[in-house]
Amino acid sequence: MYQTRNLIGLLQKFSIFLILGVVAGMLAANLNPHWYEEMVDYHVFGDGAILFGHAITVHFLINSIFMVFFFGVATKEITESILPGGALNPVEKAINPILGTIGGVLGPAGMYLLLAFVFYGGTEDFKTVANGWAIPTATDIALAWLVARLVFGYRHPAVNFLLLLAVADDGIGLGIIAVFYPDPELPIMPAWLLLTVAGMGVAFAMRRLGVASWVPYVAIAGTLSWIGLVKASIEPALALVPIVPFLPAAVAQKAAPAEHRSVEHDAEIVAEGIAGAHDSNSALELFERQLKLFVDVGLFFFAFVNAGVAFGSIGNVTFIVLISLVVGKTVGVTLFSWAAVKLGFPLPTGMDLRHLAVAGLIAGLGLTVALFVAGKAFPGPPFQDPAKMGAVLSGGVALLALVAGAALKLKSSVESPSDSS
Repeated sequence: MYQTRNLIGLLQKFSIFLILGVVAGMLAANLNPHWYEEMVDYHVFGDGAILFGHAITVHFLINSIFMVFFFGVATKEITESILPGGALNPVEKAINPILGTIGGVLGPAGMYLLLAFVFYGGTEDFKTVANGWAIPTATDIALAWLVARLVFGYRHPAVNFLLLLAVADDGIGLGIIAVFYPDPELPIMPAWLLLTVAGMGVAFAMRRLGVASWVPYVAIAGTLSWIGLVKASIEPALALVPIVPFLPAAVAQKAAPAEHRSVEHDAEIVAEGIAGAHDSNSALELFERQLKLFVDVGLFFFAFVNAGVAFGSIGNVTFIVLISLVVGKTVGVTLFSWAAVKLGFPLPTGMDLRHLAVAGLIAGLGLTVALFVAGKAFPGPPFQDPAKMGAVLSGGVALLALVAGAALKLKSSVESPSDSS
């Protein structure tokens, strides 16, 4: 039993479920595309089963229901980072990564639009292709964290810098999805958002009443929020984004001495934010802890139904997405964060321009969120599959970052404060 837990923990730690899902999806789509399409579009409860105007397919259950919990966990990280004692609180110490985040959004979005104009300017397809500008703006938090630890070392300050950037990056990404990618087949009906607001009100009331378990917040307030979003024709996967911030959180504690912290704890974003939060039993912490395995395993199925792209789908949009992620992210993050340094908001101690540039490169790992946005930006052929292929190929950033880190000797060039203590 102990060995099984260790194996599962190892699979989670290295995002193996997500990677296996990508591989399985691509194999299925290339070896038997007809079977793959039938599987993804399979009507779980029969052809006549409809939920708020949506057929209940495997794709719908994964992208519109399972992903609620994925984005909920992402929101938990954002929420914890802005609480008193968190990594983005007070705001002064987060100015540099926040400006880097802005560059990490504007850089790839601008690069995408520029390349879209180069390849499609003056054609009827330009407007359609340009709609995918948001695909390269987000960062896969889990993969970025994994690669950063391999490149910089577990305790290097660049790891937490990149995590702050990735969390803020995905926070912006959630807003972009909600505002710019409504369901094209269903008109937006803002009045239904009052139901989402009601869900927030219920969550607020439960918090004031001292409800300590996260389950009622998700089951009651989250359901109201989900129905409000799906009826308003706004991405329902974001249902827990306005609910999670109401979950009771850990009180900031005094940081433990470095010698008493584990490497895993030190590498977590919360270790630089609310010290000891991972040891707490607050609703906010238990929400992530008790759903983490479910979400990590579920990412296999998310990747399977979203990353199944035929190799023949590679096209101009593939390279537009890939170049925007690799070059746009690196340049955007580096320029904006370095500008912050010149404005008097320094990088963390132990980081210099080399670490910053490689951190920007690692931020180009778009995979999970990029796949999700690609499915929203392009509802179908001919651009959805090439865009998804660009998101999948961004996984190659890991290899580029490892090579760059080794060439620049980043892991050994500067010790973090905790390593030198």
